[in-house]
Amino acid sequence: MPREEIADFTIETVQVLSEEETVDEDLVPELSDDELLELYEAMKRSRRLDERAIALQRRGELGTYAPAIGQEAAQVGTAFAMAEDDWLVPSFREQPALLVRGTPPERILQYALGMEEGAEIPGGKGALPPAIPVGSQPLHAVGVGWGESLQDRETVAVTYFGDGATSEGDVYEALNLAGVYDAQTVFVCQNNRYAISTGTEKQTEAETFAQKAIAAGIEGIQVDGNDVLGVYRVAQEAIEKARNGDPVFIEALTYRRSMHTTSDDPSAYREHEEESEWEARDPIVRFQMFLEDRGILDADTEAEIDDRIESELADAIDQARTAREELDPADMFRHVYADLPPELEDQLAAFEADGRGGGVDG
Repeated sequence: MPREEIADFTIETVQVLSEEETVDEDLVPELSDDELLELYEAMKRSRRLDERAIALQRRGELGTYAPAIGQEAAQVGTAFAMAEDDWLVPSFREQPALLVRGTPPERILQYALGMEEGAEIPGGKGALPPAIPVGSQPLHAVGVGWGESLQDRETVAVTYFGDGATSEGDVYEALNLAGVYDAQTVFVCQNNRYAISTGTEKQTEAETFAQKAIAAGIEGIQVDGNDVLGVYRVAQEAIEKARNGDPVFIEALTYRRSMHTTSDDPSAYREHEEESEWEARDPIVRFQMFLEDRGILDADTEAEIDDRIESELADAIDQARTAREELDPADMFRHVYADLPPELEDQLAAFEADGRGGGVDG
């Protein structure tokens, strides 16, 4: 028989606010001025938290930290579109999304201090702790989204991962499961152009990462990840589809303007010219100009936002330091075994002999 085409697909891309400051008025989401300012403040809060955290790490106060500088719009726009009871399933770079969902900055700093208490989600909000293994969290999100559908709830799980994670089998398995079981899940791939030091051109021959969803039978869509209005618009539509059992894969085109983590040196694999080019596309600057052009943001409002963020982060740093000082290092021996095995008993005794531990409760 002659060859016949049995499948065809297209991938749409969305941009509301361009780097040239043009606006697609037909796609501008219906948000109040206060909500637009809330989006702006959320991005600035995350940026400033990352800057302060990097400084603290360089002084030896924090452990390894993964900044999200440059990716704020991709996360804030999607998290802002979520309903109160939706689930956030993050990786290790989701400070912007966590802050939007109510995690206080001191918890994020505590986690970077090595305190698992920092992974606690406050206020009963639906969220999982940060996932360090690359690409593991989409499977968790599918489990959550499928579980919600089995219980006849409309709650959606939104999960975040990078372009590098799409090379992991776990991500493909998650997409396939979501398609087969109509899991109420939205996949947010932040294509920041680098899997640590590996550029996207060495990761895939596909024209987009969004098209990887097609093989799983679910929708894939691409959006300018530095355009917070476009991200919000696409995320809002994707979340509503997922509520009806139609999972969606969003590829947010963005750029990691800082290091992969504080143990990384991006100058070893990136050119200065490339970094300068993406600096001009910064999501916060782009949105600030939009707000100023619309008369929503002025110098006084900007100063109020900056002062509020600085005060909040100063308090958060103080709280994180206090929590660290109150920590009993012997806690590392707790909550693992009901009865410590002999080798750990010996380690605990040596630890306490050095005057570093407060003992373990029976």
